[in-house]
Amino acid sequence: MARKLRRNGTTKQSERRVAVTSAVGRMTLKEMHLQFMRFKRVEGLAPRTLDDYENHFGYLCDYIGGDLNKSEMTAEVFLDYKDYMLNERGFSPHTVNVRVRTLHSFLKYCYEEGFIVDQLHKKIKTVKAPIDNVESLTPMELKQIFSVIDEDWYTGFRDKVLLLVMLDSMARIGELVKATRNNVDLKHGAIYLGADTVKTRQGRTVPLSYKTTKMLSEYIDETAEYNTTTLFVTYDGSPISDNTVRKRFKDYAHKAGITKQVSPHVFRHTGALLYLMNGGDPFSLQKILGHKDMTMTRRYVQMSNSDVKSQHEAFSPINSIFNK
Repeated sequence: MARKLRRNGTTKQSERRVAVTSAVGRMTLKEMHLQFMRFKRVEGLAPRTLDDYENHFGYLCDYIGGDLNKSEMTAEVFLDYKDYMLNERGFSPHTVNVRVRTLHSFLKYCYEEGFIVDQLHKKIKTVKAPIDNVESLTPMELKQIFSVIDEDWYTGFRDKVLLLVMLDSMARIGELVKATRNNVDLKHGAIYLGADTVKTRQGRTVPLSYKTTKMLSEYIDETAEYNTTTLFVTYDGSPISDNTVRKRFKDYAHKAGITKQVSPHVFRHTGALLYLMNGGDPFSLQKILGHKDMTMTRRYVQMSNSDVKSQHEAFSPINSIFNK
């Protein structure tokens, strides 16, 4: 007679979780995070995203003052950390939410892997925050910035082309400084942003206007002598860094007498806003920006509505009935 090794019924999820958890009961918070980071690296996340996970966990460890064993990992500890960031350090809701999201992802992983029994991630929620308008520049301010760039020098010409490409494509600076000459399609007026360079790890092709394509073509001819695959390079043919670009943005803003913050990200915001105000639709904008959903794109739509009076004046239904 055959021996019965397993019962007919299935083990409850809670029983399996306790069994697994008891086998790793001595793991500490930091040891769990090491496993979490190993898992995230295998997922193929961008280096910047992996750095954020590490940095945010470091901030948590600084608050805790060391490590925690499994029994010390309670919802109260993490809720107190959130309260500390908000009310003692005075961090903005945006900053707090960025750190809370990475913490939420880590705690969810710990629960699903059986490192902890409680679903702590469900208790750690983001902070409700007001939706503020993102910083942007006006067309006049953009003209002022371009007017102070000296195109007689190579670096000035390169910067003008880079600014035009950034404004037109609405690409992130990290995506553009890693672009290659082969990424550019001058015939169709487009530039491809590779999956290994973009934040979402999903490559995309973004269109360029005729004016930008023409300037970019001149720049590519100008830099052919460097014999490099990198698109945007320094005066000696080395790849330009995003920090160098940020510094030059600030220098041009200062020369133009603009007191607003001027950065690559502000150019991206400005391009997105002007795209909508010039008649572009939110869905094509989402694709150009590389957003996974419409959350951020909706903020641009909200901002573009600030110009609703002038838009209404131009497109009022009354205009189709009575002559202006």
